[in-house]
Amino acid sequence: MSPPDDRKHGADSVLGGRRPLKIAMVGQKGIPATYGGIERHVEEIGMRLVERGHEVTVFSRNHYSSHTGMYRGIRTIRFPSLNTKHFDAISHCAIATLITMFSKYDIVHFHALGPSIFAWLPRLKKTKTIVTVHGLDWQRGKWGKMARLFLQKCEEPAVKFPNRTIVVSKTLRKYFKEEYNAETFFIPNGTNPGAQLPPNKIKRYNLDKHPYILFVGRLVPEKGCHYLIEAFRRLDTDVRLVMAGGSSFSDGYVDSLESLRDNDPRVQMVGYVYGEVLDELWTNAYFVALPSILEGQSISLIEALSYGKCVLLSDIPENVEVVENEAVTFRSRDVEDLHKKMKMLLENPEMVSRVAKQCGHLAEDQFSWSRIVEATESVYYDAVSGSPPKPKRKKDEESHSSEKEDELQIIEGGKEEDGSDRPQHRSHF
Repeated sequence: MSPPDDRKHGADSVLGGRRPLKIAMVGQKGIPATYGGIERHVEEIGMRLVERGHEVTVFSRNHYSSHTGMYRGIRTIRFPSLNTKHFDAISHCAIATLITMFSKYDIVHFHALGPSIFAWLPRLKKTKTIVTVHGLDWQRGKWGKMARLFLQKCEEPAVKFPNRTIVVSKTLRKYFKEEYNAETFFIPNGTNPGAQLPPNKIKRYNLDKHPYILFVGRLVPEKGCHYLIEAFRRLDTDVRLVMAGGSSFSDGYVDSLESLRDNDPRVQMVGYVYGEVLDELWTNAYFVALPSILEGQSISLIEALSYGKCVLLSDIPENVEVVENEAVTFRSRDVEDLHKKMKMLLENPEMVSRVAKQCGHLAEDQFSWSRIVEATESVYYDAVSGSPPKPKRKKDEESHSSEKEDELQIIEGGKEEDGSDRPQHRSHF
């Protein structure tokens, strides 16, 4: 007689008697996530879906990850792509989608606008498809005219081809409602509690001896790195500016940042970092600066909150909706205002400490991955069965949840398989 399967019984209790799902993730570069917001998102929700009893497969590109087989309970399938700026994602997603059509998946989950054009194909085999829009990719500065046009044309497929569409910000939810009269599910990115580490590995950058301002993200035009370097170099200070990140088919832009830096020893470009080195950079930063001019929802911002850091960020809607009134903002693209706010924070350590505490509480309250995974799972079961389970919420929120306009929500709506309207309701998670 075989022993009881504890994992199965645990999954049964978590899933409330519903059957586990077989899920494929398409569109990400791969896992383990060494860089990239989508990759981190997929890894974090994937491993937690596995813990809840589901079977998850992630398709990885050869140039991004050398890992194959099982990783954190996730099955990884790795194969090459046409590794060029314009054909890397589309070629890999096309092959991955075809693979899913010859496998028995319950859900194929596409990430980003471009991959969404394939979301109709698995439905030919009665497989349910989900698209998560992480941002309006056609607005990104690295794309030329034709690529931008293609990505913009992918917006309508992102809400028409899949069974359900998820967006990571309220701004995106409003955009798709206004442009396409499409109901979407709002589920933000999440974060883990930041690992607080002393400055050991970052001694290689001499950062154990100098206070520093930290930027973490891809070095691409929409992240506004050029504004940050220009504003910082106007400061009369011994504080360092640490730029942690690398290019994404944007080497020309990185070269322009090096020219803007002009060998200023206070500006340190440390490249891509992850693991304990990144933990140490987050932990020991004086404050974090994120000058993006375009975001879907910034995982770097949410991670900065999780480390309890004071954050100075641009006032674009996607940023403001995350921090509410808890962080310090400056006018987007305004170097003078950015310089002014940086100077203010350098001269007011008490303010930095106060804002840091506020930011830490915000991360704890609203951006836990467990809540994000439960919400994503609800969308999956909604697509599979047509009757979504009710997301859990705290008892003390029930009496006044309808009054809390700023609380994170999922907006459920759209069309059923037969074209009829699905009942629309607002659920807190």
